[in-house]
Amino acid sequence: METWRIIATALLGIAGVPGMLIVMAKVRDRLDSSAAVAIAGLVGITTLAVLCVLTLTVLPAAVTWGLVAVIAVALAVLVLAS
Repeated sequence: METWRIIATALLGIAGVPGMLIVMAKVRDRLDSSAAVAIAGLVGITTLAVLCVLTLTVLPAAVTWGLVAVIAVALAVLVLAS
């Protein structure tokens, strides 16, 4: 496995987990429902896991780094908006 794939996956995971926590907190604030928070967390973590597996295995370099950049920018916006 190429080193760049491992680095990209690590960066994706590092940016994705706090992003999911922020999304779950926003769902809790807006809906005030534990079930909705659990569903949002499950969907988000599943999506992040699938993206990490695709990053490690089949996505080309340009798509992988673009995905990492989009997730990092989204996290920065979520943190600044909080």
